[in-house]
Amino acid sequence: MEMSILSYKFMQEALLAGLLAGVACSLIGVFVVTMHLSFIGVSLSHAAFAGALFATWLGFEPLLGAILFSLAGAAAIGPLADRGEFNLDTPIGIIFSITMGLAFLFMGLLPGPKTQALELLWGSILTVTTTDLWLLAVVTIIVTGLVVMFFKEIQAVIFHREMARAVGIPADAIFYSILFLTGATVTASLRSIGGLLIFNLILNPAAAAYQLTYSLKRMFFLAALFGVLSCWAGLGVSYILDVPSGAAIVLTSAVIFVLATIFSPKRKVKQWQENE
Repeated sequence: MEMSILSYKFMQEALLAGLLAGVACSLIGVFVVTMHLSFIGVSLSHAAFAGALFATWLGFEPLLGAILFSLAGAAAIGPLADRGEFNLDTPIGIIFSITMGLAFLFMGLLPGPKTQALELLWGSILTVTTTDLWLLAVVTIIVTGLVVMFFKEIQAVIFHREMARAVGIPADAIFYSILFLTGATVTASLRSIGGLLIFNLILNPAAAAYQLTYSLKRMFFLAALFGVLSCWAGLGVSYILDVPSGAAIVLTSAVIFVLATIFSPKRKVKQWQENE
């Protein structure tokens, strides 16, 4: 990337947004991968998208609607699973179906061209606002801070939620906090990455990190590194090839995952065990 392009304010803001979104999404992604919640990113991204469209239809700031809907979706998933005694995939699928239907409904109700809806769907990290950056910064600080301060408790909940509850760890509070933080992270990244692509940035870097280490602490670090690398390298690819930035970021994260899988020590261990 030419140094001249880095002198532009919009590119500096895009790089900062990539740093923040890459860290926040990837740290949340570790929870998603280790707790087998892969579908939650899809569900809450559609909830945020539906909320943004709802706010746009009513003439309000789209981010307000995105926050409301994504947090409401996150708040519904936990109780639905616990009280209904469902596997988590069931309430996540229910929320996904409801929010997808609402998104199409609100898109149909929007008058005139659907330009703003498409911008929310695909995202554009090159047009992030100061409000977007502040929101991303706050969410990233909260997610990172909670991971650092409550690492042992989080590790116990990831390993076995029921056992963690039995030894006095507030497992339910931690689990619901993870759901809420997932919703907040999706909302904060909606405008920069896009509702259709955000769950890929949550999943891919964390899944790549999962392939390379057995240590949860290293997994958090590698996931954040891969997330930022995906955003910054994707921006470079977007600039050089003149392609949409959100798509370039997501495809870059997919390439990192493929490379991590190819060179995964876990894959080699599994092959060795199969040959025994």
